[in-house]
Amino acid sequence: MPMAIPIERVENRILTIRGHRVMVDTDLAEVYGVPTKRLNEQVKRNAERFPEDFAFRLTPEEKMELVAKSDRFSRLKHSTAFPRLD
Repeated sequence: MPMAIPIERVENRILTIRGHRVMVDTDLAEVYGVPTKRLNEQVKRNAERFPEDFAFRLTPEEKMELVAKSDRFSRLKHSTAFPRLD
C-alpha cells in the first residue's frame, strides 16, 4: 500500500511557471524519497507513461529568476544544470 504524503509537504513546493503549476525535480524527488537523478532517469525511461507536456527544462533566465526569488534554490545559482519541472 502506497504511503500517504502530507499535503503540506507538496503545497509549499508548487510553483507557477509559464502559466503551469509545477514542482522542481529536486522537490518532487524529495517528496517521494528518491534521489533526483533516479527520478529523472525513470521519467526518461518511461516517457510513454507521461503526457507530452509532463516536464520541461527551465531557461537560463527562468533559473536565475527562481534563484533570486527563493533562498532554497540558491544551490542552483552557480550550477550548470537546468532543473526539470514536472
